[in-house]
Amino acid sequence: MDRRNFISAAALGVVGSTWVGAMKPGAEMTIPGETVSQPRLKKSLKIGMANVGKTLEEKFKILKEVGFDGVELDSPSSLDWREVLRAKAATGLEIPGVVCSSHWGKPLSAANEKVRQEGIEGVETALRDCRLFGGTTVLVVPGVCRDGVSYEQAWKRSTEAIHQLIPLAAELRVRIAFENVWNDFITDADEAVKYVDQFNSPWVGWYFDTGNIVRYGSPPEWVRKLGARTIKVDIKDYSLSRKEKEGVWAGFGCKIGDPDSSVQWSETMKALEEVGYRGWGSAEVSGGDQERLADISRRMDDVYSR
Repeated sequence: MDRRNFISAAALGVVGSTWVGAMKPGAEMTIPGETVSQPRLKKSLKIGMANVGKTLEEKFKILKEVGFDGVELDSPSSLDWREVLRAKAATGLEIPGVVCSSHWGKPLSAANEKVRQEGIEGVETALRDCRLFGGTTVLVVPGVCRDGVSYEQAWKRSTEAIHQLIPLAAELRVRIAFENVWNDFITDADEAVKYVDQFNSPWVGWYFDTGNIVRYGSPPEWVRKLGARTIKVDIKDYSLSRKEKEGVWAGFGCKIGDPDSSVQWSETMKALEEVGYRGWGSAEVSGGDQERLADISRRMDDVYSR
């Protein structure tokens, strides 16, 4: 079975499904065998952080050993989908979603129509790969206000592009999750709510990044305003004190849960519980060898418990 036919079969349920349940706007799918009375955070990370193993299966095995439940892959990418599925089956490591790899180089807000179309095609590939891998979300940076692109233009162009992508997302049952990044676009929680709600679709939502948002506002406040619109969470830290002393990028030198963290972990975890979030937290920090990955896993356990 080739890649396209395999994806089609997966969408029809012929080869089974890794998740079932009733889709609700802003909510993760119900995981078989789990109760939904209490929020639960699983641990994931980005594949680029795993500087271990010679093969994908070896990487997955080590990630499982140091305490991760899943890993997010990039798409489009050069990964062999057969190798991905073999590694997943052999280790039990889940693939909760993929990160679109084209949204910076070919943004949906680009002035050039050809570039925007290439960006749309990149997200389409990511949606198909996510379905193939058994994931539920594709992380997308919706727009970038640079190179002469205004806020209004980024909003209009990216909105039009997402409208084109929603039918495929619905067909594949994979959600498009917008991440807050340093792109000068949607840096206000109320604007984030407005952006998601304009689509009036359960197939779009927010991928909340705990560290990225510190530059613009309070993580707990964003969590509460986004409410059920948050469908995935990126776990990273940021220190405002380091920013003041060493510069804006130095804030990311703060490791997850360090004493000088400005993420307000206890209040952020409380806010996630209040809005009923349950699902995945994905580390997005500098990776490394097995020891470094084990430290990240332990740090995630620490902030999850606050």
